[in-house]
Amino acid sequence: MTVLEGKTALITGGSGGIGGAVCIQLAETGASVAIGYHTNMAQAEQTVKQCKSLGVNACRVYLDLGKRLSVEQAYREVSMYLSPPEIVVHAAGTTKWGLIQDFTDDDYNELMDVHVRGAFYLAQTALPQMIRKKNGRMVFISSIWGQTGGAGEVLYSAAKGAQISMAKALAKEVALSGITVNVVAPGAIETDLLDRQLSRPEKEQLAGEIPVGRLGRARDVASLVQYLCLPQSSYITGQVFAVNGGWYT
Repeated sequence: MTVLEGKTALITGGSGGIGGAVCIQLAETGASVAIGYHTNMAQAEQTVKQCKSLGVNACRVYLDLGKRLSVEQAYREVSMYLSPPEIVVHAAGTTKWGLIQDFTDDDYNELMDVHVRGAFYLAQTALPQMIRKKNGRMVFISSIWGQTGGAGEVLYSAAKGAQISMAKALAKEVALSGITVNVVAPGAIETDLLDRQLSRPEKEQLAGEIPVGRLGRARDVASLVQYLCLPQSSYITGQVFAVNGGWYT
């Protein structure tokens, strides 16, 4: 399927589990793919190779989402090497665990930089070209905790909730320019991030609490992101899609 042939997608967190799956899924649909990374350059390069093996152009690009100049530089590099991105997927993520009184200013700044400030800078940087073309897709990967809140993850919940509010407002702002903005809110997905949070027995217990009886896979999320980037999704904007196996409804 080459529905997105001729379009470029920039995916932040492309070296992660969900972000990497999104890169592959969009490459399978014909898009050129820019894999954004911050620390894991080796995995980003591996994802580049996987995308190229599917017959599309791909590159990796360094991103420090807390710095406007870094986001703008990454956008310029992608535009020169591939083309100005008409698809932006913000999949970068990090979290902190603990009681609210234990969080530091550095914890706060780190989470807000990655999840909120980064989303804001990406939108400001990519939207002018999308508006000129009267076409564009933006997808924020939020979280179930951005919808319901999670004890022990107050900062993460706040940051992911902010993404949801930003996307809903932005969707209204750019709708007449042919641009859609949507949110995908995963539940418990089998990624390295979840592995750092839960032991195997804890994951098995959690899977038993989910109505479909298993944890999610990165491709479960990526498949929905792919659809939201296709031309036939042009009437879907400002929406939050839960991918959680019926865990919270």
